Amino acid sequence: MKQTVNVYQFRDAFRSIRPDNFSYEGLAVLFDYLEELGDDIGEEMELDVIAICCDFSEDRWETIAKYYDVALDETADDEENAGYVRQFLEDEGVLIGEGASGSFVYRGF
Repeated sequence: MKQTVNVYQFRDAFRSIRPDNFSYEGLAVLFDYLEELGDDIGEEMELDVIAICCDFSEDRWETIAKYYDVALDETADDEENAGYVRQFLEDEGVLIGEGASGSFVYRGF
């Protein structure tokens, strides 16, 4: 038996189990992505908060650059360096979207 959830129920599920994994805006980005993915493959997605947290992340550009050794320009401003990280995630094919305050929602790789 499956239950359809909306974005608010999706957010509540994360807030009750993993409150610090995604921002409010990041959860909306992730929800939209998973809904679209389910439509594309013709199969409803299961809401498994732990599994989703294992497969997806949301981090600020600085953290992603550090974890994945993204080459940044020391003379560039934050916006330009965030652009380098965005391009890196796009090139890797893992960018889902942008969350709050310069964060990126992406699939783990």
